[in-house]
Amino acid sequence: MSKGRKRYLIAYDICDPKRLRKVHKTLLGYGWSMQYSVFICDLDAMELISVKSDLGDIIHHNEDSIAMIDIGDPNQRGKNCFQFMGVSVPLPTSGPVIL
Repeated sequence: MSKGRKRYLIAYDICDPKRLRKVHKTLLGYGWSMQYSVFICDLDAMELISVKSDLGDIIHHNEDSIAMIDIGDPNQRGKNCFQFMGVSVPLPTSGPVIL
């Protein structure tokens, strides 16, 4: 992993099905889908700006919501910040897949 990356948990609530699909497809280019509306993305500062710009062009800012939570160093693989109930989801072990 390159220096300066942070792992983000990105979750969204999009009101329109068409925008919802666009947001999901966009985030697939930046990270890993943990659950349908929750992504794990390892991003540097420029990639974070890019994802915000890309998503900002899709959503309706007065209807939709996207949360981006900095969960720290991706080299830690989130071991200390994730707890699961039920089926445990394996976390990604490598950086982003930027398309």
